[in-house]
Amino acid sequence: MSEEKVKEDVIELPGTVIEEVRGAFRVKLEGMEHIVLCRLAGKMRKFRIRVVPGDHVTVEVSPYDMTRGRITYRDK
Repeated sequence: MSEEKVKEDVIELPGTVIEEVRGAFRVKLEGMEHIVLCRLAGKMRKFRIRVVPGDHVTVEVSPYDMTRGRITYRDK
């Protein structure tokens, strides 16, 4: 029997960064009036991708805690 690695259940949503808060970012999700506190994903920190207020980003949010998330992609 082989074990498969299953990616944790996450919801990917587009949003816009509205402010930076000590290493984290407040992101307003598109299509809803929901604001999520997000950190940068490890690959984004590794490759030093800068995120500033006003950037359009993709956020991964856990279905268990919709108030926190992880920024995984910055749109151009």
